[in-house]
Amino acid sequence: MLVQPSDRLITIIGGSGFLGRHIVRALAGRGYRIRVACRRPDLAGHLQPLGNTGQIMMVQANVRYPASLAAACEGAYAVINLTGVLYSAGAQSFDAVHAFGAEASAKAAHDAKARLFIQMSAIGADENSPAQYARSKAEGERRARAAFPGAIILRPSIVFGPEDDFFNRFAGMARLSPFLPLIGGGETKFAPVFVGDVAEAVTRLVDKGEASGTTYELGGPEVFTFRQLMQFTLDTIGRKRLLLPLPWGIARLQATVLGLLPKPLLTLDQVELLKTDNVVSAAARRDGLTLEALGITPQGIEGIVPGYLYRYRKAGQFTAPKGIPE
Repeated sequence: MLVQPSDRLITIIGGSGFLGRHIVRALAGRGYRIRVACRRPDLAGHLQPLGNTGQIMMVQANVRYPASLAAACEGAYAVINLTGVLYSAGAQSFDAVHAFGAEASAKAAHDAKARLFIQMSAIGADENSPAQYARSKAEGERRARAAFPGAIILRPSIVFGPEDDFFNRFAGMARLSPFLPLIGGGETKFAPVFVGDVAEAVTRLVDKGEASGTTYELGGPEVFTFRQLMQFTLDTIGRKRLLLPLPWGIARLQATVLGLLPKPLLTLDQVELLKTDNVVSAAARRDGLTLEALGITPQGIEGIVPGYLYRYRKAGQFTAPKGIPE
């Protein structure tokens, strides 16, 4: 079906990553013109084939430098901020990216007279959390709302999809390690949400064009414990590994060491985050602030994850699915 081109420009700050590419694809499919603002536009060429010639452009911007955001947001109908970090490293700290960056992005959108500003946060954002990640996310939400009244906040649970850093990480670990760690016993609950559903939520909010000031919590159709997700991963890639419970104290000691790596495998902050369930709240469901409220039926892990984790099986795509003789 031929999509009618739109004269509306959407600026996506931090749009070159995992979530960004799916949002770019979804918006391009609706005909929007898209400006992707990122630190390294020279590494974002993979986005251009997602739209028609000239529909998607990359510009250099950094949330720590407001002047670059002002230029990136000029003329935008809507601005979406996706920037985030999983751990603090140098100038890319939680406060710099999640708090200051959200405020600077929202202010740039406001000054550009954008109709919408959407801030990507996370389930668990809480100004009283013991985890700095969650506190900085909550502070970013507060500052974004102050700078852009009517800002829309999206809080997803763990986001999964072909390029994710969750199922891919643990499937890769299972190829080499004889066990997978279950921090705190693996009882923390998650509601994994498909990246395509998150992208569709963003697109529908842009289509709607209402600066409602609403906070949505985005989760998948099922809730799993961390242990269940690890077992699902092992079953999907056809590997038997020990699921090893790690008491909180031992997990903290391990995080103290692993957190010193250039790209930490585990940090003390992440251990703190795992002490709290990462699921859609009863309040969000009651108030209709979910994917379903946007008319989206969330997709589960069973129908999607095997389609990209096959590469971690012993014989890749040639390995027979579980239960079928080879």
